[in-house]
Order: sequence, then structure tokens, then C-alpha cells
Amino acid sequence: MASNERTGHRGFTLIEVIVALAILAIAMAAVSRATLSLVDAAGEARTRLLAGFVAQNRLALHEAMRDWPAVGTVNGTQAEAGRAFEWEEAVTKTPNRSFERIDIRVYAAGDPHYAVAHVVGYLAHVSDAGPAVASP
Repeated sequence: MASNERTGHRGFTLIEVIVALAILAIAMAAVSRATLSLVDAAGEARTRLLAGFVAQNRLALHEAMRDWPAVGTVNGTQAEAGRAFEWEEAVTKTPNRSFERIDIRVYAAGDPHYAVAHVVGYLAHVSDAGPAVASP
């Protein structure tokens, strides 16, 4: 049998090929993990954006209705862009009797322990035109 040096053919040994494939597999796993992280982050950002819309819509609703909600907590659900969200409004008095504070927390449906969005607003009781909303 002729050796590689005598025939002029050079190639990779089996060990070199296996090491190269192992390095490639590790690199591909890292790329895959990074891609999944980006996809998860984009989904979380979309959820936070939509939850923020729900909270802002709740505050705008009070402004549009010019209402003066009772002190306490109210819960409800709302769909935004095909996603279900649960919201909680906590109305509290302020030292100035002409204002009420509204804390609106929005949760992803099924997870009432982690608020995805939180908006604070103040309702001003204006005698001529009714209540108006002021955001800090």
C-alpha cells in the first residue's frame, strides 16, 4: 500500500474531522440559544407594549367619561390585539380633596401576581367641566 506522502494526496484525518464538527456543533448551539433569547425578548416587549396600551386606555376612559370613581379597587379584563389582559384599578384619596389617584396595573391573563404594566394617573374634580385626568 502506498502512503499519502508517496501518492501526493493530503487530507484530513478522522480525528480532525470530528474535532471540526464538534466545534461547529458548539457554535451552532450558541447561535440557536441567542436566537431563542431574541425571540423571547421580542415577545416580552410586545406583551409589555400591549399591556401599556390597556392601562392607558383605562385612564383615557376615565377622562372621556369625566367620572369620579369611588375609592377602592376594581378588576376587569380587556383584549388588546387579540391578547387577553386582566387589569386592576386602585383609586385612593389624595391630601387635596379635588384629586384622586388611580393606580392601574395590567397582568397577562392567568398570571395575576406579576404586573406587566403599571400606570399612575390623577383625576381632578373640576366643578365647571367635571373631572379631568392629569398624568404625572
